[in-house]
Amino acid sequence: MPANVLFSARSALWPVYEPLLTQYLADAKVDARLSTEFEPDQVDYVVYAPNGGVHDFTPYTRLKAVLSLWAGIEKIADNETLTVPLARMVDHGLTQGMTEWVVGHVLRYHLGIDRHILVQDGVWEPEAPPLAKERIVCILGLGTLGEAAARALTALNFQVTGWSRTAKDIPGVTCLHGSEGLRQALSQAEIVVLLLPDTPATENALNAETLALLPKGARIINPGRGPLIDDDALLDALNSGQVGHATLDVFRVEPLPEDHPYWTHPNVTVTPHIASETRPVTAAQVICENIRRGEAGEPFVHLVDRTLGY
Repeated sequence: MPANVLFSARSALWPVYEPLLTQYLADAKVDARLSTEFEPDQVDYVVYAPNGGVHDFTPYTRLKAVLSLWAGIEKIADNETLTVPLARMVDHGLTQGMTEWVVGHVLRYHLGIDRHILVQDGVWEPEAPPLAKERIVCILGLGTLGEAAARALTALNFQVTGWSRTAKDIPGVTCLHGSEGLRQALSQAEIVVLLLPDTPATENALNAETLALLPKGARIINPGRGPLIDDDALLDALNSGQVGHATLDVFRVEPLPEDHPYWTHPNVTVTPHIASETRPVTAAQVICENIRRGEAGEPFVHLVDRTLGY
């Protein structure tokens, strides 16, 4: 009997994903049917996004797994009606896009590019930047995205310090963990990149206390999650010069309201949640691999630990 795969995401995505999923499932020799309108008790897998309309999983009595199209799962992790395995999106296209965005903005700060683009004042100041090996970059969060960014920056010879909740080991990266490790990581960081998940434990990870640990004038890059930063504390730190500049791609409210002070602050760069996107071609491959595994009785990959929220 074929596996029934319900696509529950924005309707505009169905014409994009349907041919890709069909192709990859056929390539994997998985007997499956795809639809946006199965009866709940006939569904084996849900390809899921929070804006797809499925919120109560109770009627899905045959369900084997929910396969998220989003890397962030905070909008489903606490859903008490979901009792089957939940897999988050770990897409190599998304990972590559995030790595490129992070490296680009780190290099922007490292090389002082803004001054030469924005301040054409006729003053000749031939001051060269330091080499990458003399610059300390701290990455908060060493999951798939954080590790990829850390490896890329290490390959460029930056001194990379990574922090995570539990101990990690990444060649060439100084890996720290725990509360004391966080203090140590921030106290040395000239550039901080936030790639933590959004959980109750990580909310306001950068706050008045932790921002005060940074060397004066440090730069902050946040392509992770909006709630990782206490906005009022960051604005205070920017106004005092404790933080030299912040590039922010994610926010507590999106789109960022027109009257938000980030828009007009001279030391803030706002980008509209573009650091990385799920690429349908590669995301469909990830989804189909998990369906293949489910039908073959193999373990799913990229499973979420619901107790941790990621």
